[in-house]
Amino acid sequence: MSRRLSTGIDVLDRQLDGGIPTGSIVLFSADPASQSELLLYEVTAVRMALYLTTIRSDQAVQDALDRTSRYTKVGEPTIRDIGVEAPLDQGNKLLGTLPTESTLIIDTLDPLERQEASRYRYFLNQLQTQMRNTESIAILHAMDGRSVPELRDVTEHMADVVFHLNTEIQGTEIVNRLSVPKFRGGRALDETIKLKLSTGVSIDTSRDIA
Repeated sequence: MSRRLSTGIDVLDRQLDGGIPTGSIVLFSADPASQSELLLYEVTAVRMALYLTTIRSDQAVQDALDRTSRYTKVGEPTIRDIGVEAPLDQGNKLLGTLPTESTLIIDTLDPLERQEASRYRYFLNQLQTQMRNTESIAILHAMDGRSVPELRDVTEHMADVVFHLNTEIQGTEIVNRLSVPKFRGGRALDETIKLKLSTGVSIDTSRDIA
């Protein structure tokens, strides 16, 4: 059985038998209107992290981390903006700087999935090799919005683990449910995890509205 790296979120680690196997690529898809970034920020608190941003500037990500740190624990990741020009080339170069047993975050993945198919496939294979060589994990944050990239199916196939955050408005409440339908090297979850995303990530113990 592969060693596991903690996500930094206790409720999730318990469900995943300790965390995510080293060498894994995790696809984390969510609605753009959700607060899914909170999960990314908390993951940075566990170990060294390289945060590649493609849409927001590196300063915008740092500001968001600083605001979040007032309420919950976050780390001090190395943040790099790769979204300005040739994101796949920049991403490939930065993969080589990843230290052992660290976390790579790509937020968001969508601009990379809109690149030429063969080049994107090459990037994913390089990413997979680097994760295994460094015994690290990669979290690819993807948006389930109105315009999902055509290469999302390729990402889902290549990913070792798939997290999907579903956000719905039920009555007067916003309900977030995390599902894990795919988990190579472990077991996929039979049930969703109800999360509360406000100032941090926690288990939602409120009862569902009938």
